[in-house]
Amino acid sequence: MKIERLPLNALRAFSEAARAGSFKTAAEHLAVTPGAVSRQIKQLEERLGVALFERHANGVHVTDAGHLLAEDVDAGLARIANGVQAVHERAYAATTLTLSAPPSFTQFWLLPRLAAFEALESHVEISLDADQNLSDPIWHGDGARLALRYGRGPWPGVHSERLLEDSLFPVCSPALLERSPIDTPVDLLAHPLLEVVWQSRQNVDFPGWRDWFDAAGLPGKTLPIQQRYSLYGLALDQAIAGRGVMLANPAIVADRLASGVLVRPFGDRHVIDSPFTYDLILPDTGQAPPAIQHFIDWLLDEAARFRDGSIG
Repeated sequence: MKIERLPLNALRAFSEAARAGSFKTAAEHLAVTPGAVSRQIKQLEERLGVALFERHANGVHVTDAGHLLAEDVDAGLARIANGVQAVHERAYAATTLTLSAPPSFTQFWLLPRLAAFEALESHVEISLDADQNLSDPIWHGDGARLALRYGRGPWPGVHSERLLEDSLFPVCSPALLERSPIDTPVDLLAHPLLEVVWQSRQNVDFPGWRDWFDAAGLPGKTLPIQQRYSLYGLALDQAIAGRGVMLANPAIVADRLASGVLVRPFGDRHVIDSPFTYDLILPDTGQAPPAIQHFIDWLLDEAARFRDGSIG
């Protein structure tokens, strides 16, 4: 009998029935009806031209021919199962991913969400590198080195996937608002202004408080002394402690706004666009290993969900 004509479902039903000595038990194992098992075995006997079971009023009994066939069928099905398992294990073997990303984005946006991916794909070993230098992304064997970048594309020599656009707006602690309400942009001049000075390697000016006040209709106003920080986390700590008003972006402060430790004094008003974006940087050639592609798809989906519910 040619391989393409082998009735595999019937052979599996026969194997279960021969092992159990019962059509009913085989049907339970296969989650089908006893009648379905009986029909499949009958069809197999007709194609082979030999009886595989003796049928009695109180059950069935495997014939000598059935015993011989059962040994070979069991061995064949076991080999098929082993082959399928080997392919599955190879596709989902321990996979390594090194991901470099801006430290503040890693701390405040990525890490709170990453646990969900790791619970689904525990075989992926992820190493996070809070490095601003763009190393060359590569696929390597069952792993990859990728990057998340905050800047202004396009990025030469690589493939990039846009995660998030960016914008900036004031945030502060509820306690600060209780001490001194902020109803209009000019009210901010009575507070310390916290600003993150982001060092761009692309010679692109990053918007700051001066730009925000210009957009708010207060060009040329003398600004109060500004406290400058090189990391968002440092400025966030000061803002949460009620020591000033911070100019922040959605990805960094979303969870803090949701928890209520920070608020937006102007709500959805007085938002300025940033020229920077968050991008996932990938090799421009080759194909991602399956588990790495799952991470890429998951990250893009997370970013899409964040955009759909964006606070910015």
